[in-house]
Amino acid sequence: MSNLDQLFENNKVWADSMLENQPDFFEMLSKQQKPEYLWIGCADSRVPANEIINLLPGEVFVHRNIANVVVHTDLNCLSVIQFAVDVLKVKHIMVVGHYGCGGIQAALKSKQIGLMDNWLNHIKDVSRLHQDQLDQVTDHQEKCDLLCELNVVEQVTNVCQTSIVRRAWENGQELHVHGWIYSIGNGLIKDLDVTVSKEKE
Repeated sequence: MSNLDQLFENNKVWADSMLENQPDFFEMLSKQQKPEYLWIGCADSRVPANEIINLLPGEVFVHRNIANVVVHTDLNCLSVIQFAVDVLKVKHIMVVGHYGCGGIQAALKSKQIGLMDNWLNHIKDVSRLHQDQLDQVTDHQEKCDLLCELNVVEQVTNVCQTSIVRRAWENGQELHVHGWIYSIGNGLIKDLDVTVSKEKE
């Protein structure tokens, strides 16, 4: 059996177990998608949104990219935000970084990687914005962890500055944007206390 065949077998085992626990699960799932949450996270394979917050498929809308970056020229990310806010009417957008992020670590190094350098420049911008704070940290791992947190805070700001979110607030829509960070080492999420619920905040 090839590795891909194993994935199909895994899928069958998963689907069977879901049906065993809740026979009408897939029928219900196929009829609606009404999540209250949009998760903007890292593409890292160790950070699966649904599993981390223990929600079933259909309960969280997800967008992932390298280092959970929100850029105003990224039409993919903006389209996800607009669909989540305007169509699904999510009430919470969580920007979720994680410690040990490879994108953050690469951005701290001066070594060039290739095409990805263009994406990492957004994180390097965050690093420049907080250079004084980062310079006070001598331990490399602590510096990486701090930049992971600072990056989340900056991306929360970027989400809040999108025309999509600002328009939702102007129209009185309930919408909260949160900044969280996940530890792969212990499986726990930490709230970075940067929740924004209205434009004046």
